[in-house]
Amino acid sequence: MPENSLLHSYREQSNVWDEMFRAEGIRPEYRHFVSAIENLAGLEMTRKVELAKKLFLSQGVTFTVYSSGEGIEKIFPFDIIPRILNYTEWTRIEAGIKQRLKALNIFLKDIYHQQFIIKDGIIPAALVYSCPQFLRPMLNVHVPHDIYTHIAGVDLIRDHDGEFYVLEDNLRTPSGVSYMLENRSITYRIFPDLLPKNNVQPVKDYPDLLFRNLLALADRQGSEATVVLLSPGIYNSAYFEHSTLARLMGIRLVESRDLIVHNHFVYMKTTKGLTRVDVIYRRVDDEYIDPLVFRPDSALGVSGLYWAYRKGNVAIVNAMGNGVADDKAVYCYVPDMIRYYLNEEPILKNVPTYQLAEADKRQHVFDNMERMVIKRTNESGGYGMLIGSSATEQEINDFKTAITADPRSFIAQPIISLSSTPCYIDGVLQPRRVDLRPFALYGPSGIDIVPGGLTRVALREGSLVVNSSQGGGSKDTWVLGPELG
Repeated sequence: MPENSLLHSYREQSNVWDEMFRAEGIRPEYRHFVSAIENLAGLEMTRKVELAKKLFLSQGVTFTVYSSGEGIEKIFPFDIIPRILNYTEWTRIEAGIKQRLKALNIFLKDIYHQQFIIKDGIIPAALVYSCPQFLRPMLNVHVPHDIYTHIAGVDLIRDHDGEFYVLEDNLRTPSGVSYMLENRSITYRIFPDLLPKNNVQPVKDYPDLLFRNLLALADRQGSEATVVLLSPGIYNSAYFEHSTLARLMGIRLVESRDLIVHNHFVYMKTTKGLTRVDVIYRRVDDEYIDPLVFRPDSALGVSGLYWAYRKGNVAIVNAMGNGVADDKAVYCYVPDMIRYYLNEEPILKNVPTYQLAEADKRQHVFDNMERMVIKRTNESGGYGMLIGSSATEQEINDFKTAITADPRSFIAQPIISLSSTPCYIDGVLQPRRVDLRPFALYGPSGIDIVPGGLTRVALREGSLVVNSSQGGGSKDTWVLGPELG
């Protein structure tokens, strides 16, 4: 390999699946891309990196970090080397997510109605009822078309054997799709001819598919129906996403003060008076959505919204109460749900998971803390997590104390190596760990998954944490069409 090649100094990590390289050389799905960029001068690649940063800055592609206590907006870090999946891999991922989402959706309907899965002893009643996201006000509530999980973001990781595993299911208000769309837009700008040459499948249909599904939930069809996106406001970490999706779908972006409930119907305040609202795509968490039913101190919700929803006068996406299905302790039972509800074997595997409420499993985890990832069952964003291999003795002891006091709130998983992919950092290609969050849309006509998703990257050397709030970034995700797959 020539010394001036971008690939010359790249060193794969041992016992880690490399997305671009294998023992025989470059993987087939990457060959067209690599041949186009391997002899680009470092100066040219750095210029592309700077162009990407300027484009992100000029378009306001940001997220908010609260961990420092400052609540500051940052440009979302973007790596210009795409993550590429071949057609065969994607077909299996797509089938696995559809299967999983069908089972989880049936589980939500079941758990809020007949509860057959509890009566048949597949999942313990105590596990469901102890989940803080199990909402008793949703019991026996009819949900339009029996769809709870309209929008899902399923996090996948690839282990050292190349196998994809589901790390977690995000069924409440999954975020990140705007970054998927922006990443593709930026890639078109910096590598304008490479996407068509590589037969990369498009992701641009996502807003249209989402809007079509939202509109289909309205009782009043056609031009009469009004769809809005309810946001907590400009200080929310995902506000850029809220405004982007509202703009791309051509719907109103509203906050709680813009809505009012009268006679169990929802109305939006406009300069021409009140306009009835049929569908709300909400990005407000369950507990804040209606201060009369949930948290009385919430300023983000709309008084009376729950009863308007319960009476069927407004559709809310996603349904309230979904958190019981993506609770990390319930996650262990998803393969059983697939077998129970669908009579099928799971296409995508779970990561082996220990529920720490069971004494023998808890002791096993305590004896092997250095090889475990400990997670709180209802935290997200990389918070409330301990990676045993890099934790101090004090941190491990603190977690043991917390687990002993409240074992239901924790799970443990063996440390998965996570696949790595080349990233262009400081002028050279360096391996960094990645995960993948494809986005699924469940509508009355079925499940759609745009080919791709958000590839998140642990930009800190040696890190396994990909969350943007913990120093992660992202890449464009290419899914190749069947010809080049």
